[in-house]
Amino acid sequence: MSSVELVDPSSGLTFQQVVELDHVAAIPLFQRCPVAFSRAEGSRIWDTEGREYLDFLMGIAVCGLGHCHPRVVDAICTQAKQLMHTTNIFYIPLQASLAGRLHELSGGFQSYFANSGSEANECAIKLARKYGRSRGEDRFEIITALNSFHGRTMATISATGQEKVRKGFDPLLPGFKHVPYNDLRAIEAAITPHTTAILLEVIQAESLNTMPQPGYLEGVREICDRNGILLVFDEVQTGIARSGAMFAWQTYGVRPDIFTLAKALGNGFPISACLALPEVASAFKPGDHGGTYGGNPLACAAALAVLDTIRDERILDRVQSSGQRFLRHLHALAAETPLIREVRGIGLILGIEFNEPVARKIVASALEKGLIINATTDSVIRLRPALNVKDEEIDRGMQLLKESMETEGA
Repeated sequence: MSSVELVDPSSGLTFQQVVELDHVAAIPLFQRCPVAFSRAEGSRIWDTEGREYLDFLMGIAVCGLGHCHPRVVDAICTQAKQLMHTTNIFYIPLQASLAGRLHELSGGFQSYFANSGSEANECAIKLARKYGRSRGEDRFEIITALNSFHGRTMATISATGQEKVRKGFDPLLPGFKHVPYNDLRAIEAAITPHTTAILLEVIQAESLNTMPQPGYLEGVREICDRNGILLVFDEVQTGIARSGAMFAWQTYGVRPDIFTLAKALGNGFPISACLALPEVASAFKPGDHGGTYGGNPLACAAALAVLDTIRDERILDRVQSSGQRFLRHLHALAAETPLIREVRGIGLILGIEFNEPVARKIVASALEKGLIINATTDSVIRLRPALNVKDEEIDRGMQLLKESMETEGA
């Protein structure tokens, strides 16, 4: 990295000043990479020293249409000049429009809007419990998967199947059971008369990039139907076109009773949603749940622009073709080195698992070479490029990944 201390025009601070101020004034919750960014466009992003990078992480699948997509920027700027926020005490026209679009795209689900994936999942957990009790039954338990990730609130870390996320926050919220993903027998064994729902990521996008085995999601749906249990899908990362369908559950043809969205819904502007079938959503009554900011005009304007762009630019088709291009590169790379255990992915939800703990070294090497990727564990790298990534960007990024692996002896 260059040692030149340029000023970041967005803050007036040099990079070193940013680092020093962060260390003094911010709670140290993040292990930050040694770079700060000042501007971006599409799949390209520039740091405060003016160096260009190819971004295959996109804020962890948030900027689905790439950085600063003109239609989203225009929608936010226009709305900001008219009305940013009122309150859910009143009707909000743009919120109704967004709910209507999602109702149509999902085939009849109703929406509640919040600001983050954790909040959307919190809403789903509350709704599942309220639904279980609304039928006059003592149903409150929720079965989730090991290696899952559902958020950072107390309820969502209790639901999360990773000890490293839960450690230090005991006592956790009771009523959650964790079973291996892709194991129908384990789900069957975990069900009790108190079970109200099964909560799963369609793809475990935040840990091992684990894909559902053939028949798994269909089997879970059948178990839920047979036992009168709700099926809840966490689509915080996989939703909004990343699988090649608008929602990943549509890719696999298994409809849930509740599902959640966030990340790419606002393309960088915070907005999330919990969607439920009307007969399930009716368990909620006025006052059971809510939030101050959720679904305000500014957030809904951004989300509507995202959905319009996905439709008008035929993004779903592009995701499918781009995903195949990525997979060809990745499988060719895997054929060249025994260090790669497996390549996993569908659409633009892509992951590489290594036989040795080299992932973080490769990620650091890639950053030095101008490629932004991410390690979710010591042996797993994930790629979350823009949904409209260009072919030449895919080819360039895969060359940089190959060079980064070679630099680290992979």
